[in-house]
Amino acid sequence: MLLTESLSTLGKFALFIKRTIAIPEKWGVFFKRYVAEIMKLGVDSIPVVIVISIFIGAVCAIQMQLNTTSPLMPRYTVGLATREVILLEFSSSIMCLILAGKVGSNIASEIGTMRVTEQIDALEIMGVNSANYLVMPKMLAMVSFIPVLVIFSMSTGLLGGYLISVITGVIQPSTYVYGIQAMFVEWYVWYGLIKSLFFAFLIASIASFYGYHVSGGALEVGKASTKAVVTSSIMILLADVILTKVLLQ
Repeated sequence: MLLTESLSTLGKFALFIKRTIAIPEKWGVFFKRYVAEIMKLGVDSIPVVIVISIFIGAVCAIQMQLNTTSPLMPRYTVGLATREVILLEFSSSIMCLILAGKVGSNIASEIGTMRVTEQIDALEIMGVNSANYLVMPKMLAMVSFIPVLVIFSMSTGLLGGYLISVITGVIQPSTYVYGIQAMFVEWYVWYGLIKSLFFAFLIASIASFYGYHVSGGALEVGKASTKAVVTSSIMILLADVILTKVLLQ
């Protein structure tokens, strides 16, 4: 029963994506919505990304210092390990999980509300491809702006570790900076950016799918938003495992 339901949902999702990915009928309207979605989904998320990344960077630096007290390990290991944690996992995977809650619920509730208030039905009656009109700008906005959020997260996360070293003195700031620079692998930055593109697509598409297929009243909109966040989070973790195996092997 569960397998049948999962396959049915997967089929509906595939058909939904097929309707969504189409050439817009009016490019002017599309670009206006695209810019608006970048501002709403991307730019408005910058403060949250910065604040969370600074604190996570600070926590990583403190924990690395507590766990690298062996005299056999150089002091700059704190900066090096903090950098690797932020670049490889936090700024892409964990940050996208956080955005799945913020952005995903926003998308699902917005489209779900349009469904229950029959605005989507009105678009269909007018001959508009509602999936393409509503979802395509959101998907492209997320995919195109997520690298900017990841870069903000990486830089402010490392800054958080530096600030905590200056404020508390858990490690010399110069030693921390040296650790950040030591044995730097440029591919790790690209690895995080590539992963974030896939995660952005999953967040936008899954949230839009659940919002688009809401049936019922306002209560169902809340349920769809919850399902969107949970499902996208699970899919992000699954994709993280697959992409890590593919990109780092």
